[in-house]
Amino acid sequence: MSSVTPDRPPRSDVPDGTPARVRRGAPPPPRRPTADGSLRSRAPLAVAAAVAVGWAALLSYAPVALLLGLVGLSEDSTNLSGALGAGVSAWLLGHGVPLQTATGPLGLTPLALAALAGWRLVRAGVHTSRAIGGRGSGSYRLTFAAAAGVGVAYGVLGAVAALLAGLSGTEVSLWRAASTLAVFAALAALVGAARTTGALGVLARTLPPPVRDGIRTGIFATVLLLAVGAAVSGLAVALGGAEAGDMIGAYRTGLAGQAGITLISLAYLPNLAVWAVAYLLGPGFAVGVDTTVRTTEVSLGALPAVPLLAGLPHEPLGVAGGLLLALPVLVAMIAGWLLARRTLRLAEHPAVPGWGTLLGAAAVAGPVAGLLLGAVAAASGGALGAGRMAQLGPVAWQVGLMAAVVIAAGALAGAAAGRRFAPPPPRRNARP
Repeated sequence: MSSVTPDRPPRSDVPDGTPARVRRGAPPPPRRPTADGSLRSRAPLAVAAAVAVGWAALLSYAPVALLLGLVGLSEDSTNLSGALGAGVSAWLLGHGVPLQTATGPLGLTPLALAALAGWRLVRAGVHTSRAIGGRGSGSYRLTFAAAAGVGVAYGVLGAVAALLAGLSGTEVSLWRAASTLAVFAALAALVGAARTTGALGVLARTLPPPVRDGIRTGIFATVLLLAVGAAVSGLAVALGGAEAGDMIGAYRTGLAGQAGITLISLAYLPNLAVWAVAYLLGPGFAVGVDTTVRTTEVSLGALPAVPLLAGLPHEPLGVAGGLLLALPVLVAMIAGWLLARRTLRLAEHPAVPGWGTLLGAAAVAGPVAGLLLGAVAAASGGALGAGRMAQLGPVAWQVGLMAAVVIAAGALAGAAAGRRFAPPPPRRNARP
């Protein structure tokens, strides 16, 4: 005799729209555990990437539209649609997409906007990798899947932005915008995804210790040198503050417009910091065709009324220039010293790292810093219209080569000093 279980009546304590399985009181379907042992539902890659990319794009576009809206608030005020369209063009420029305007090509990327967009895309990689269940998995597949998903979604968004910018009168290459934003987003998201999944730690454990420590030291030296460049450029702008204030006041755009121009100038301050690094390393930079700004040579022509250019030197620095050239060497020696101290601190007693391991890591730091600073130098330059202003910024390969040599030499000296003059490790207590 078979028994038939009657259907359970629907529950009345659940809201409308609840699935029928839950309304009948049946348990929900089981969920697959993720690699870290927790039970979380996985979102489709396309959905997770689209949501993360949309939020990242909104947070990087909103400040641009606000700034351009402030600039347009003058006696001849612009309309809202014009500010939004110009904001799309400026947003693309912040990702390194060159624009064709009525005054000529515009390719000088505001690195502050690029840093903001990159940070939000790193977070997009974090959120996407979490949504697809890759947190703590150590999976290369999920890491690259999250980065690729973010890159494709951002590339599509770049193509749409190029079409919108074309409607506002700015010529933008559709394929250039799509490919640039796709690569930009994929690289940034790869950093966030690799840290979230733990793939970065897995990769680091497979590298030899000198290579791993050298990469860490090269990154640290790059960041420290850029901080020094920011301090030097900030001091130069402060010394030329009166001239910069006169330039801003000459625009006659009202208080809101002057505030917008000031903020736009601040968006280019990281560019000036990179140029200061090129100046300290020796190659210098150009502010127009056939111009040179170095510690030993300054050749400038007529400059546009841009507030940031008020801090440019107008003559060689002589002895003071020689002292400034010592700053990158000092930065490299500090990085090498800290490398030696860290290596000795983490070493197990009585094992002390050999000279070969330590100096090998210091030597690797030079090329790493050279590649990073060369890439940043390439991103910091560009065109600011046609004619003389078609060339601004440093020559990337010269900056990268000088950085590699200076950082490697300084890091070797600092690491050797740190290893030679390090206090002896404490002795172990004798066993009873």
